[in-house]
Amino acid sequence: MKHQAIAARTVNIINQLPQEKASQIADFADFIIKKYEDHMLAENMPQLVTENKAFSFLNEDEDLYSLSDLKERY
Repeated sequence: MKHQAIAARTVNIINQLPQEKASQIADFADFIIKKYEDHMLAENMPQLVTENKAFSFLNEDEDLYSLSDLKERY
């Protein structure tokens, strides 16, 4: 079943329900969309971090210390 057909069927069903039951379906839909958004954010977070230019200045900094600066090695 296509997305539009599912949406139309769902709207028809909701229109037949009392307001209390329709409100429960709306709450459930809100829960599902929030869960979906959280999943998409978590899935795309690594890509967002790597493509973000906020910390790109760190790549341009020279190395201030080297291994020879260490007093003790473990």
